[in-house]
Amino acid sequence: MNETLERWSSRRAFILAVTGAAVGLGNIWRFPYITGENGGAAFLLLYVAFVVLLGLPVMMAEILIGRAGRRSPMQSLGHLASQAGRSPHWRWLGLFGAFTVFCILSFYSVVSGWSIEFLVAAVNGDFVGKSAAEIGAGFDAFLGDPGRMTFNHTLFLAMTMMVVAAGVAKGLERLNNLLMPLLYLLLLVLAGHAATTSGFGQALAWLFTPDLSAVTPTVLIAAMGHAFFTLAVGACALMAYGAYMPDHQSLPRAAAGVAVLDVTVALLAGIAIFSVVFAQGMDPGEGPGLMFVTLPVAFADLPFGALWLSLFFLLLLLATWTSSINLAEPMVATLQGWGLGRGQASAVVGIAVWLLGLLSVLSFSTLSEVRVLFGMNVFGLVSTIPPEIFLPVGGLLIAIFAAWVLPEHVALRALDAGPNGFRLWRFLVRWVSIPLTLVVLASGLI
Repeated sequence: MNETLERWSSRRAFILAVTGAAVGLGNIWRFPYITGENGGAAFLLLYVAFVVLLGLPVMMAEILIGRAGRRSPMQSLGHLASQAGRSPHWRWLGLFGAFTVFCILSFYSVVSGWSIEFLVAAVNGDFVGKSAAEIGAGFDAFLGDPGRMTFNHTLFLAMTMMVVAAGVAKGLERLNNLLMPLLYLLLLVLAGHAATTSGFGQALAWLFTPDLSAVTPTVLIAAMGHAFFTLAVGACALMAYGAYMPDHQSLPRAAAGVAVLDVTVALLAGIAIFSVVFAQGMDPGEGPGLMFVTLPVAFADLPFGALWLSLFFLLLLLATWTSSINLAEPMVATLQGWGLGRGQASAVVGIAVWLLGLLSVLSFSTLSEVRVLFGMNVFGLVSTIPPEIFLPVGGLLIAIFAAWVLPEHVALRALDAGPNGFRLWRFLVRWVSIPLTLVVLASGLI
């Protein structure tokens, strides 16, 4: 297949698109509770450091490959490997990435359906006056209702694939240009509201006054893993986006801009969430239930709590929507590389993801006792193995390909950072990012 003719229309469009891929559940759901579980500011400091040393260089490597190949991820890898006189089997990394996002999107769509359910409930004021036990029981009842779960899963996935089917300019770019500024506006409104609560000062101290005695090997590994997860690297999604990157755009500046925007979302979400949690005297280390049980209780007791909670779940829905759209792109690009039209490829991907997601839906009811591997049901398997094992494996192979396999002149031209910038990037990837990725992978396997 020849080089793709599609391009992002501007540098801003590319940055917003990659930010849309990176910003999602990892920033708004996972970051607050994992920060709460790992000591607050000490974890945050390490997380930012590992974004710079681990996440950002590998992100640049992945985008660089797509930009140099100007094809689907599978074809870019095969084409560039052949040009370098290396094994054409490197192309299978693109298929591995597509399989990884296939698994991730299947559970991502199910969890994002929860945000639809909670948004509707918040708008209706269903959480007002209810205890954590009552909200938790309601959540459990929803999870055990395959009809409601399937409806939300179907609705969210249909929203996602319709945008992807519209193409790069009319679909992905147009929606990212609309939703990403709206997402940041909602975050700023919620953070501004947080500043009026009694827990605001305590939240700032919790997030920005590190206690280095809280740093343990567990906290270090958690920070590495989250830095890797939050930038959406390792699944070839950013490789697909790199193929559409404008010719005269600085890749390091664009990637750094994405990293700053991504970390900013996490920080603003943390401020908004922890201010409310501390204002209500609750525990910031509540774990995964922080989003769907603790927060509804905390917001419900505040003035205009239903309004603020509705805005929060709208924010969560927008973030997961942009992220899922960008997760679907490498799968669609792979099928396009095999000769399917974009509409056909989108339909095939949507149906396949829906079917696997249906097994995740039933994992909370009909199939809850069915164990498929390692003692886990389908939802447990696809929500654990792909993000904790497949992503680091993909990121490791991407980093090796970009820094060791790709000819220097090809990587230098695609990076567009000058000789000194290129040498710094390659040094970081070879001697810092790859070893750290091996640590992340080892921690996932243990």
